[in-house]
Amino acid sequence: MTNLITKYQQEVLPKLKEEFGLVNNLAIPKVEKIVLNSSVVEAIENKEVLERVKDQLAIISGQRPAVRRARQSISAFKLKEKDPIGVVVTLRGKKAWNFLEKLIAIVIPRMRDFRGLLQSKFDKNGNYSLGMPEQILFPEIDYSKIDKIRGLVVTIVVKNSNREKSQRLLELLGAPFKKN
Repeated sequence: MTNLITKYQQEVLPKLKEEFGLVNNLAIPKVEKIVLNSSVVEAIENKEVLERVKDQLAIISGQRPAVRRARQSISAFKLKEKDPIGVVVTLRGKKAWNFLEKLIAIVIPRMRDFRGLLQSKFDKNGNYSLGMPEQILFPEIDYSKIDKIRGLVVTIVVKNSNREKSQRLLELLGAPFKKN
């Protein structure tokens, strides 16, 4: 078990139950999955770029990413239906908790000019989306082997939650939010 799972079970669960007046353990917010998404616009012209991004996302997540294809054609962007335009990885269970621990402890502090996570990035269901400006923030990526700096979006999906509960859950897990 990771440190974050034990922290969640021993410290965060009782605090959330007490703060929100929850009686049932199944009603407590919990990290359900983490989705990593990277769009690759250059893949329309150069197919090997998609393979490089797939390899980098596989190194970051420890899991093989799936290719996402265009749903419709857009002539202004020279995009045809079913052209590969992005890659996505969904992490669940221990892999999600391991990734979240790495994200909070290692990756977020390495962000340039970081002043805290924005509270406005929660959706109405309590899921949090974080845009990462560059993939080299992750320690697994070898800087000498990348061809171009690309960003990715990390979405933390929280079960049984809303904005307030999700924010409190992530705060208790150690995520540094920006103070208003």
